[in-house]
Amino acid sequence: GPRGDLYVEMEVREHQLFKRDGQDLNYRLPVTFAQAALGAEIEIPTLKGREMLKIRPGTQPGEVSRLKGYGMPDPRGGNSRPGDLLVEIQVEVPKKLTGEQEELLRKLAELDHKHVMPQRKSFFEQVREFFSGSDESSTEN
Repeated sequence: GPRGDLYVEMEVREHQLFKRDGQDLNYRLPVTFAQAALGAEIEIPTLKGREMLKIRPGTQPGEVSRLKGYGMPDPRGGNSRPGDLLVEIQVEVPKKLTGEQEELLRKLAELDHKHVMPQRKSFFEQVREFFSGSDESSTEN
């Protein structure tokens, strides 16, 4: 038959870890408050395997670190450099704290001179106060 053009349409499925932006890849890295405040070295996934990422002390939520050449290769081929891997820092706030963690955070808040909610009382402390007739919570600001 006669010669003609062949059109191929491809759909690229979304990756579970990386979001593609041209040749660059975006990755969201969850870190703890302590890791962001004090700094850390964290192993992260890349297309080339696992790499260590250095988190600087004082890293803020939403900061982005760039790993050059760890993105997607140029789809046209050639000798052009691959894109970059952009790692966005996401500071996670715990939903539950141990007693020791809460105590340490309260001490930190005092050092920062920041007002925080009064310490939660346990169920048994609340019952004891109820039956003893004292209500210390009304004296707190």
